[in-house]
Amino acid sequence: MTEMLTLALALTAGLLLGAVFFGGLWWTVRKGLASKQPALWFLPSLLLRVSTALAGFYWVGHGHGERLAACLLGFVIARFLATRLNVAPLPCRHGVAKEAGHAP
Repeated sequence: MTEMLTLALALTAGLLLGAVFFGGLWWTVRKGLASKQPALWFLPSLLLRVSTALAGFYWVGHGHGERLAACLLGFVIARFLATRLNVAPLPCRHGVAKEAGHAP
């Protein structure tokens, strides 16, 4: 019974890590697109999000492959939920995009 609880906690931790990772990505894209220097948003955000996720995986897994797999499954589920919940497109900064012309 404790093994099932441990795996459930690892899955929950993966969901939380995914929520932090993809929530941070969403926030960074919103801020970066409005910035005059988006690289100052994207690079530090990438380093922070990846290092947080890796540290979380390391801490949760702690040498147990089944915990690491459950955590990774939670992370993937969070990614799926993030892509399903964020369906509204970002507004275009430059107005309406032109359609590509067709070949004659």
